[in-house]
Amino acid sequence: MKKILLIVIDGLADEPIPKLKNKTPLEAAKTKNLDFLAKEGVCGATITWTEKGKPPTSEDTHFAIFGFDPKKSNPGRGVLEALGASMKIKKDDVCFRGNFASVDENLRIVDRRAGRIEETESLISSLRKIKIKGVKIFLKKSFGHRLVLVLRGKGLSEKVTSNDPKKEGTFVLKILPKEKKAKKTAKILEEFLDKARSILKGHPENKKRIKEGKLPANYILLRGAGKLKKVESFEKKYKLKAAFIAGGTLYKGIGKYFGMKEIKVKGATGMPNTNLRGKILAAKASLKNFDFLFLHIKAADTFAEDGDFLGKKKFIEKIDKNLKPLLSLKNVLIVITGDHPTSCLKKSHIFGQNPVLIFGAKKDGAKKFSEKNCKKGKLGIFPQINLMKKILSLT
Repeated sequence: MKKILLIVIDGLADEPIPKLKNKTPLEAAKTKNLDFLAKEGVCGATITWTEKGKPPTSEDTHFAIFGFDPKKSNPGRGVLEALGASMKIKKDDVCFRGNFASVDENLRIVDRRAGRIEETESLISSLRKIKIKGVKIFLKKSFGHRLVLVLRGKGLSEKVTSNDPKKEGTFVLKILPKEKKAKKTAKILEEFLDKARSILKGHPENKKRIKEGKLPANYILLRGAGKLKKVESFEKKYKLKAAFIAGGTLYKGIGKYFGMKEIKVKGATGMPNTNLRGKILAAKASLKNFDFLFLHIKAADTFAEDGDFLGKKKFIEKIDKNLKPLLSLKNVLIVITGDHPTSCLKKSHIFGQNPVLIFGAKKDGAKKFSEKNCKKGKLGIFPQINLMKKILSLT
């Protein structure tokens, strides 16, 4: 049986960009190694998993990629972020994903990511001083501008709304209970946010940022409330010894949630400056000890969310150059795909299809790895949740 290396390039697919002669960043990119893998392998496209017409989320699409029904298995983004941040959480803890954001005096959102602030340790340290009766509060830095908030206490519920309207120029939302039992939790969160706002407003780091002409990280947007669930491990489901390599906290959390072994790589940040070569070489070496290896690459999605189509194109080219050491692998299926399309024009995740190539089994003869070409491949166009079945059928 062949081993499996699954590489997920986050937000890989896109829409045609007028300034790229109506090509997507992937189509416009020079991708010698990806094109070789596509030509010598077999191609197709997955239909992105989404719920009730909502834009696809990174967590749901990864669950689908691994063949797990997100409706049944997903514990909530907050839980996955907490696990990825190596927080020890208990079954009744309520976990949230948070963004440092910039707001004006009227709580109108100026920037949902506070200028993509990265140095947030001192801000988080100050917020740890917040005390609220009847609950213990735990905070930890996540990825870039993100943090994790965990509430521990009696009678807490994850059935609360988000305060993030996901749109700049609009006002932050009030956190509301979705059920009577969640009133206590909603009240605690509103109190926490008020106290956090006061601390952040007068924080030396934010005063410094304002002097430097940068946006202050003066508010927290919370979403992804959840509680820990029991889930079947990846190894038990597929009888494959699995590991993962990731820089982003969420993807580390997903790997840990499914019981995969983490392989740490120095400089794997999940940012555009991530150590791509180190991740690729570590993946190649680790296949000796594992049957399945999940390698996540984040920054293409980040460039798209910032509307930087040239940055996305160049990053895809950077990924391609670093793939060369994998071309010599024997008895390994190399699978490369995206989790969801991310539009540079809309600066958001969009519904659509994700190109897929599987190298090491059949041969397709595709000329280029791209959205259009992969749709014509012999794998066909199929639901994302069936990807593992397709992969295993070729091992």
